Amino acid sequence: MFRPVATLVLAAALASTALPVPAASATRTPAPACSAATRPAGASSLPALNAGALCRSISGLPNAQATGSLVQVRGAAGTWTGRSGVGDLRTGRPVPGDARIRIGSITKVFTATVVLQLVAERKIDLEGTVQHYLPGLLPATYDAVTVGELLNHTSGLPSPDLPDDERWILDHRYDKWTPQRWMDGVAANPMEFTPGTRQHYLNTNYIVLGMLVEKVTGTSYGNAVRERVIRPLGLRHTTLPGEDVRIRGPHARGYLAVTGDDGKTRLVDVTEMSQTMAWAAGEMISTADDLDRFMSALFRGRLLKPAQLERMFTVPDGVKLFDGDDNPANDQPAAYTMGMSVLTLPGGVTLYGKTGSRYGYSTGMFATRDLKRRIVVTANSTTKGDSALIQRIGLTAFAP
Repeated sequence: MFRPVATLVLAAALASTALPVPAASATRTPAPACSAATRPAGASSLPALNAGALCRSISGLPNAQATGSLVQVRGAAGTWTGRSGVGDLRTGRPVPGDARIRIGSITKVFTATVVLQLVAERKIDLEGTVQHYLPGLLPATYDAVTVGELLNHTSGLPSPDLPDDERWILDHRYDKWTPQRWMDGVAANPMEFTPGTRQHYLNTNYIVLGMLVEKVTGTSYGNAVRERVIRPLGLRHTTLPGEDVRIRGPHARGYLAVTGDDGKTRLVDVTEMSQTMAWAAGEMISTADDLDRFMSALFRGRLLKPAQLERMFTVPDGVKLFDGDDNPANDQPAAYTMGMSVLTLPGGVTLYGKTGSRYGYSTGMFATRDLKRRIVVTANSTTKGDSALIQRIGLTAFAP
C-alpha cells in the first residue's frame, strides 16, 4: 500500500528548498530573548526558577538539533518566558511570541478528554469493546479490545508497517490519509500482546478512538473537539487542520534534516505538510498560551467530572511497558495514563502532561497536579521524535 521513494521528486525538493544544517557549535547565533523569573506568590515546595539556567537551556539555536524554541513557565511558584533561534532560516526573523505550532501527540489529550466526557454521559463504556462499537473494524482473529485499553495504550493493537525514512516522508508529505487506510495497515499485522497485559504507546489506539467519537456523536472528530473543548475554553488559536497543509497565523517554519544521495544532510522546509496520517492521534495546531489555558482548565476539573479526570492521572497498576523481548529483567513500568504521561523527578516532584512531535515541530506541556508550576515548551526540531531538547528545557524548570 506504500509507494517507493520517487528519486526525481526528492532531488527536486532538495534542490529547491534545502538549506545547510547549522553546525552544533555555530558561534553566530541570535541571543535568546529571556525574561526575569518572578518569585513564588506564596509558600511552595518547588525550587525557585533559575532564569539564567533556563535561558542557557535554549541558547545556541539554530543548531543541528533545532532552529528555534519558545518556552513559558507559569504558576504560583514563579513565571518565566524565553525565545531563541530563528523562525525562518532564510530571513533570520525571530520565533513569533504567539507562534502557532504543530503539537503532535498532545492532540491525544484532547481526544481522551472528549472520550471521557462521553463516558461520563454514559454514551461510551470504558469496558465496552471496539468490536461492539465498531463492528468489522478489527480482524476477526484479534482479541477483544476495550475502550479503556485504547485510552491507556494497553490494547495490544499494532501499527501499520511504515518506512522509517525521512526521504519517504518528504516524498509523501502531501498524501491524504483516512482512518480506514491506517486501519487497513494495522490489519496486516498480528496483535502485539494480549490486551491489558502490557503498555505500548501507539497512534493506532487514538485513531480508533477518533473513529469511536464519530460513531457515537454522529459528527466529525474535529467538530466534537471544537464543540466540547476548544470553544468552551476560548482557545482561539487552536485548530484541527484536516486536509489543510498550512499553518494559519504567526508561526516558525519547520525543517526536516534529509540526507541526499551525495551523503550530505540538508534541511528541507516542511512547514506545509498533510497531518491526515496522524489525525486524532496528532494533527492539531496550537499556541503556548492556548495549551496553558487548556492544561489549567483540564486539571481544575472544568472539562471532566472527578471520576473521569482521575483516570487521566492514573497509570495502570502492575503493567509493564512492551519492549518486544521476553526478558523481564529489563521491563520498565507503565508510564501512560488515559491521555497523558507521568514523570517523577529525582527530587520527588511528579509531573503530568504530554509531549508531541510532527516533522519540524516538537512540543511539551507539563504541570504539577496543583498547577503551581506549568511549563509549555516548543522547539523546531529537525528530526521527528527528538525530545531531548524538550526534556532538557523542561527539567531545567524544576531543577533545584
